[in-house]
Amino acid sequence: MKRILTYALLTLAVVLIGLGVWLYTPDKSRNDLEAKYAGAPSLFVEAAGVRLHIRDTGPKAAPALVLLHGFGMSLHTWEGWAKLLEPDFRVVRLDLPGFGLTGIDPTGDYTDARMLTVIAALMDKLNIRRASIAGNSMGGRFAWAFAAKYPARVDKLILISPDGFASLGLAYGKRASVPSVVKLMQYALPKSMLKSSLAPAYAERTRLSEDVVTRYHDLMLVPGVRGAIIARMEQLVLEDPVPLLKSIKAPTLLVWGAKDAMIPLSHAADYQQVLPDNALVTFPNLGHVPHEEDPAQSLAPVRAFLDKNG
Repeated sequence: MKRILTYALLTLAVVLIGLGVWLYTPDKSRNDLEAKYAGAPSLFVEAAGVRLHIRDTGPKAAPALVLLHGFGMSLHTWEGWAKLLEPDFRVVRLDLPGFGLTGIDPTGDYTDARMLTVIAALMDKLNIRRASIAGNSMGGRFAWAFAAKYPARVDKLILISPDGFASLGLAYGKRASVPSVVKLMQYALPKSMLKSSLAPAYAERTRLSEDVVTRYHDLMLVPGVRGAIIARMEQLVLEDPVPLLKSIKAPTLLVWGAKDAMIPLSHAADYQQVLPDNALVTFPNLGHVPHEEDPAQSLAPVRAFLDKNG
């Protein structure tokens, strides 16, 4: 019996080692990834001690619009909007610290407060005194927090399915524990697994092309990014958003896909109840990333909001 048990354990160990080798996903070469994803008009600039991957397009004298991506994303998520806006706006998008080709923040600080400092420093670096700010999901949380902290620097606010209210099982003022299985992504991140996690962001799964999945996967394999993502999750402490949202002076447009399976449309009511000056636009056929799924359709009401005086 002992011999059989020993053999079984050895067999299991071999299988697990083989599975680990098969699933192991190493980082990719930064030089190769920059060659692939940082072509013109990409730039690298230093702000607040971080080397930021940015794109700054459109007339420099035009009204500025800063675009903040969601969790696990990159500035590439905004390309559809940027191309449509560039003739009339100065469009600034960046890979937030801990994501994309920006990669790690040397300070190791991935708190929301640090993100606001970096955004303000980038605006200073680019000589942008005021801008409209748009953010999706996690980037939406940064956008409204920035508007609350720096009211004199924000013209208008666009929140696309923003994060910020605690979901079931989370509490304000406390760090959430990161499951061990999530931490394993530092070692194993098969593309098929990532595709499965991205799919719920799209109302129509066919809009999630293989090229887009490859881009997301590649940029998760920038050296240090997976560790930074885990550090961000470990450092996250949600603050009660109501007092901050009530203090926001900027006119705000809430943008939501009715088929959002990640932050459902019902969450819009939380924001509408407390934002002093807000309007809501919804898209019945879009999901969590309407700017990616259908740039022209999702941008139309945003453009009207940006063009409106007052």
